[in-house]
Amino acid sequence: MQLCLFEDNAVNFLEPLIYSRGVYNLICGGSSLKDKILRAYPGVNYSLHCREYLAPIIKEQNPGIPVNEILGDSCLFINGRVIAGMNLSSVIPLNDNEDKLYLNNNNDLVAARLSGNNLKKFKQNLNIPFELPLFPTVPKEDVDVKTAGFIWDLIRENNAELISDINYLASKNLFHNHLAGVHLINKDNIFIEGNAIIKPGVVLDASNGPIYIGDNSVVFPNSVIIGPVYIGRSTLIKSLAKIYENISIGDVCKVGGEVEDSIIMSYSNKQHDGFLGHAYLGSWINLGADTNCSDLRNNYGFVKVHVNGQEINTKSQFLGLIMGDHSKTGINTMFNTGTIVGFSCNIYGSGFPSKYLPSFSWGGSDNLQTYNVDKCLDTAKVVMSRRKIEFKKTDEDLFRNIFDFTKNERMIKGLPF
Repeated sequence: MQLCLFEDNAVNFLEPLIYSRGVYNLICGGSSLKDKILRAYPGVNYSLHCREYLAPIIKEQNPGIPVNEILGDSCLFINGRVIAGMNLSSVIPLNDNEDKLYLNNNNDLVAARLSGNNLKKFKQNLNIPFELPLFPTVPKEDVDVKTAGFIWDLIRENNAELISDINYLASKNLFHNHLAGVHLINKDNIFIEGNAIIKPGVVLDASNGPIYIGDNSVVFPNSVIIGPVYIGRSTLIKSLAKIYENISIGDVCKVGGEVEDSIIMSYSNKQHDGFLGHAYLGSWINLGADTNCSDLRNNYGFVKVHVNGQEINTKSQFLGLIMGDHSKTGINTMFNTGTIVGFSCNIYGSGFPSKYLPSFSWGGSDNLQTYNVDKCLDTAKVVMSRRKIEFKKTDEDLFRNIFDFTKNERMIKGLPF
């Protein structure tokens, strides 16, 4: 039986990170949601379902994998928002004789096993989100499976997922132990790939959770890393960095200053002094020197954010910056608790900017304007070329699509669109 990772309408509450990727490509712990699901069903043939405008770039990123295409006469659909444990295949078996819908205690459609006419009905709606009302007669079963409803759910789950993912990776990889002048605490819980370089004076403290440092990464002298922490491949941790618990850092990043309880996706830089906490940064981001974000209100109340056109109480005391791909900040930029910065923004200036900055914003607290999409494209081409990655026609089309469908966000904020 084929497996298909699908998107539903709830992906809209994971903005702005989902503007430029399938929801299953979001990171939690040391891997993507997609990788966690596929890990639970080893060797399975799978396809990917997504919003129509994302299909070209997802096809390009996943050669040989069907996108918005279902092969065969039966399929198990898994919601791309699922944060899968290794037991997912026992909770939701790949093969079964009965069509069934699986719901969790949030009434999220976690999975659906479809065949015959039920599968044919979905094939006729491949370019729209997969929704429960499409299948009113299919039997339902309640399951205990976690899904990400908001970006801060991924931040909250990062501790448990870091421990799980690093334990999985540690069983699959070989690591070196030749670390001159490096202070290791609980070294049996520290995993370093062979070509990583850890400079003298570094402290790696795995007392509270494991530390994983990927191939070709470099940790500069006198940095402190306190687990659980995952650092991907070819990433630089700058001197005197303070990397506290519950940090996920992707491939080809530069990170310095003080960071805690945050997720930084691949190809992003936060290499200077400044605080980042309880935050989620997409890819191709650059935070200027001394950029700081608050993650705790002065009255210790719950943080409220603006997502998908709504103000939402996160029910969390701690939440910092959430920033979409290709956004940047100038030096000394400050962000309030629970600030959302959209896709391809350039934020700078004195004072705190608005807590909601729509995609393609240019400026800050004093004079916010629309960032010209052609100038955005020129900058993105330069930035990606510095990492020897070609900016392709599919990337340009993605930028222009996001610019078009986020016009209403800018209009509400009074920006020329």
